[in-house]
Amino acid sequence: MVNMRPFTAFEHENLKFLVNHNVKFTQVEITPTGLGKGILDSTAPMRAYFIEEGVHNYEEQLQGQEHKVMRDAVILTETSKHPTQVSFYRPTTKKGDPRMWIYKLGSYTEGNDIHVLFYFERKLYSINISHIDIAACYNSPIITPIKEILMEIYHIGNTVSKELLSKFRSVSGQWFESEVMADTGIGRTIESFLGISMNSDKTPDYKGIELKSHREKRLSKKNVLFTQTPDWDISALKSGREIVAKYGYPTEHGKRTYQNTVQCSPPNSQTLFLNVNLLTALLELQAQSVKVEDVAAWSLLKLHQRLTVKHHETFWIEVENTIHDNKEYFRYKKIEHTRNPNVGQFDVLLEQNLITVDLLLCRPSGNGDTYSFKIKKKGMPLLFPESVIYNLT
Repeated sequence: MVNMRPFTAFEHENLKFLVNHNVKFTQVEITPTGLGKGILDSTAPMRAYFIEEGVHNYEEQLQGQEHKVMRDAVILTETSKHPTQVSFYRPTTKKGDPRMWIYKLGSYTEGNDIHVLFYFERKLYSINISHIDIAACYNSPIITPIKEILMEIYHIGNTVSKELLSKFRSVSGQWFESEVMADTGIGRTIESFLGISMNSDKTPDYKGIELKSHREKRLSKKNVLFTQTPDWDISALKSGREIVAKYGYPTEHGKRTYQNTVQCSPPNSQTLFLNVNLLTALLELQAQSVKVEDVAAWSLLKLHQRLTVKHHETFWIEVENTIHDNKEYFRYKKIEHTRNPNVGQFDVLLEQNLITVDLLLCRPSGNGDTYSFKIKKKGMPLLFPESVIYNLT
């Protein structure tokens, strides 16, 4: 997915620093054309971030200057901060492509510079990561505006993760009996241990931190990112049952089902594959027949939003398990702690088959249809640039 030029080594270090200090952000390239006109396109990752953080929702905004929305903003430099405003609007031309602009930004940037944007205490902050050394500002012996705001964000974020980690460390080495003998048994037992009620909420599990558990010895080396049903309104087929009717296969009991993985290439044994369509901003499920057939589709913007909401901060919990007298027991082995997924890499990882989708439709078990987005182990450091490993044994 190409929303901006590749990061320089300097910019990459700035991004790593922000990720490691609990800053949830999006980024924008200030193109020479945009700088000259005072207009920036709001890319899909930016729009997802604005919706998630409650900054602005373009989908609810009418076209035209009279419907422009203003918010407070702050431009941060090495030594100063500059209060200003940011505008969000959709022009009357074309399809009303979402636009934004931070007033006075031209005084603090050059063409092709990249800025991070983050929302904190009802203000949108901007830092030029092409020229400002964020680590140097943060580690300065004097209090700089960047140091002051980032320290506050870091303290708030670390309080919860330290609290959660201490709970797991307090039972280090202790064996737990799984509540049920099923794939979901460990996850349910962890939720009970932490006092989390069972629900299907799409938001993170523990005070903003998502919990994902897996057994040390597992058949699949993929991690589940999230589940997401296709957008049936824009899909050629309108339900999982229609997909099964056309592309499924019979079970031993004579009923049709569909249980397989799809990726961008090659097509699977039922000819289904994924296509990342950047022109329409859709992830398309298609079939390779005499000609390519459209099957279903997801909005890439919704998938980006789902990822950022679900995995702003995550504990990936690995357990050691054993079976005794037809009961499963486990103990915590290690936790991988990730923050702020690089949404811009999501589409790329799909195209490289590092993110795939498991379709589990009309299962004999009677369980509901599931569309599970999974990431291979070697894709983890690309989607989550920095992580911390806590050993619990």
